[in-house]
Amino acid sequence: MPMQNPYEQYQRNKVLTATPAEVTLMLYEGAIKFCNIAIMAIENKDMEKAHANIMKTQRIIEEFRNTLDRRYEVAEDFDRIYVYVLRRLFEANIKKDKEILVEVNGHLRSLRDTWKEVMKKCNKA
Repeated sequence: MPMQNPYEQYQRNKVLTATPAEVTLMLYEGAIKFCNIAIMAIENKDMEKAHANIMKTQRIIEEFRNTLDRRYEVAEDFDRIYVYVLRRLFEANIKKDKEILVEVNGHLRSLRDTWKEVMKKCNKA
């Protein structure tokens, strides 16, 4: 039986033991990471890598949309943001436009930071 990479095992355990709020934070972090990789790939003229990482970012945002709890009014606000971000990611992928990805990354960072604040407030309650 092959030995498992300790880092991969750690990452797997981190996800498996995380709360739903922590998983959401990890997904935001992943979207930001993939968006950054796509930006660097465009700078390096590696369009295949850019495409692959834009698609990874899109899949995360689509998952956020699919898991919104529509019973709450704020879900519609998040949905509008996610639809906009998806539209911009699509446009960035077609044009391989770094500036659009920089804009998207700003939105993702803002969403992540807002989520962190929500987590802090919930932990204090």
